[in-house]
Amino acid sequence: METLMDNPLKEGLGERRRPEPFTFVIFGAAGDLAHRKLFPALYNLMVDNWLGGDCRIIGVARRPYDTDTFREDVRKAIVKYSRRKPESAVLDRLIANTSYLTADFNDAGQYGALKAVLTDPGQDFPKNHLFYLATPPSAYPIIAANLGAVGLARPDTPEHWVRIIVEKPFGHDLDSAVALNADLHHVFDESQIYRIDHYLGKETVQNILVFRFANGIFEPLWTRQYVDHVQITVAESLGVAGRGSYYDQAGALRDMVQNHMLQLVSLIAMEPPVAFEADAVRDEKVKVLRSIRPFSTRDVAEYTVRAQYEHGSVDGEIVPGYLDEPDIASDSRTESYVALRLLIDNWRWAGVPFYLRTGKRLAKRATEIAIQFKTAPHRFFRQTETPELSPNLLTLKIQPDEGISLRFGAKVPGPEIRVRTVNMEFLYGTSFAGTPPEAYERLLLDAMIGDSTLFTRKDEVEAAWTLVSSILHGWQRARGPIPTYESGSWGPDEADRLLQHDGFRWRRP
Repeated sequence: METLMDNPLKEGLGERRRPEPFTFVIFGAAGDLAHRKLFPALYNLMVDNWLGGDCRIIGVARRPYDTDTFREDVRKAIVKYSRRKPESAVLDRLIANTSYLTADFNDAGQYGALKAVLTDPGQDFPKNHLFYLATPPSAYPIIAANLGAVGLARPDTPEHWVRIIVEKPFGHDLDSAVALNADLHHVFDESQIYRIDHYLGKETVQNILVFRFANGIFEPLWTRQYVDHVQITVAESLGVAGRGSYYDQAGALRDMVQNHMLQLVSLIAMEPPVAFEADAVRDEKVKVLRSIRPFSTRDVAEYTVRAQYEHGSVDGEIVPGYLDEPDIASDSRTESYVALRLLIDNWRWAGVPFYLRTGKRLAKRATEIAIQFKTAPHRFFRQTETPELSPNLLTLKIQPDEGISLRFGAKVPGPEIRVRTVNMEFLYGTSFAGTPPEAYERLLLDAMIGDSTLFTRKDEVEAAWTLVSSILHGWQRARGPIPTYESGSWGPDEADRLLQHDGFRWRRP
């Protein structure tokens, strides 16, 4: 296995990307997120030499563990969930640097115990601190306030740093998002806050910027003059998967559109940033979000669709409907499916519709962005064996098969002039050897080195919630039953009519 130290050409990059010694404090360290994602990500960063042995980890949670018991749980989690089969030497080094502190997040006195551990000269914890809130959102302002109260929100000296990573959801609506940002800003500067959206750590999502701005043949076509419309699909075959109590309070619009899907829209539609730097990139993303035409009550009725899945068959298994799932209210109006038509009122995209759809219990798991170009004039081929031309289609596939596909017309071999569409495919798995890093590996490393490019900024969050809240308000005023769709289908008929109104139809991933 090649590491950074094996390749001298990578050493300069490696030194810039390798974090300084720091202490990583995970609140909620006994929970599912820490076990499934965070600890496996830390292990793989250590395997790849991004993370040195001078990184110290403290797990904080209510569960009455001692350090030895916690270490054994962490070991089992890494063995189970790591993308690589663990190497015992690296795993032992990571486990040896891990400790545990039992604490109730609501007990202000216990933050003093955390500070005592961090500043104990006998334990020699690094003075750079990275706090991760892998907790319910209700605990975010409580933890932030208590860290500030005991003096852990600011570094001891100008040479050191303190950062805090906050998991989604960032609020429940615009008002709660603004309030949460205000609570965090009472304690931390915006430059210290890293709002994490794991979608931005996916290789294909990061590749959107490279694909657009590193290839001169595509960016000139990325305008209303050539693009007919854009479709973004995030389809899940699973149901609420044991998260009924959370999901019935959130729904697909809050759970997927407000964060993941609007991030994809902004990356596809943004202008070229002046530099590949955090604020330059995020400035352009915010401009896109603020340029999306707001929804009036009439627009919500005409250009949005929400629905719930009914019972059906997914992958040959009979599954229950949404209202029959555990912890779902029998009269719930929460949507498990959303489809939207967005318009971006700026010079580049005016008049080009962006169609978004996401849902649970759909026919398959697939996330993709499909950019359909305008159809070439057919006059030249009218007297040939080609009755009509198909438009060119560029598809960015995010999961499960990461890659890029370009559909174009080619002549069928033979004496007649016949045009048939063909595809050129790029797949990460075949073009690049090895397993790509998990999203949390990239995002954790960026937070460790202070690169906030792939993290959402305060104004980004609030701009996204402004749009989503206008839709939520429209739905609250709506009457009548919620449309339904059969589990294992591609969604309700109403979503098909949303595109048919403009003469389009959904692409089948």
